[in-house]
Amino acid sequence: MLRRVCRLCRTLLETVERHPGGDFAVIMAALAQTSASADHIEAFLAADPRGEGSLRDRIAADMTNDLLGAFGRTARQSPAEVKRIRERGNWTTMGQRPRE
Repeated sequence: MLRRVCRLCRTLLETVERHPGGDFAVIMAALAQTSASADHIEAFLAADPRGEGSLRDRIAADMTNDLLGAFGRTARQSPAEVKRIRERGNWTTMGQRPRE
């Protein structure tokens, strides 16, 4: 399947791919160095070009896998699993006291 990608999105994707395993702050700083507006970057991060989870999900999965590796765990989390967790909504209540 071929999809057209604008030049700016192609640049943003190349920027993300140059920082594999980078933390979100590093990736966001690199994206800010491009000529893309903040709104364009947000839309780019929400895009799901492969149907496996958004680019933001992919970054979160990479960071999670790096953290698990640092603890000696071999488990891997895919962008699709991050997408499933995000869509389920559990992440929105983190930091809040559970209902009794």
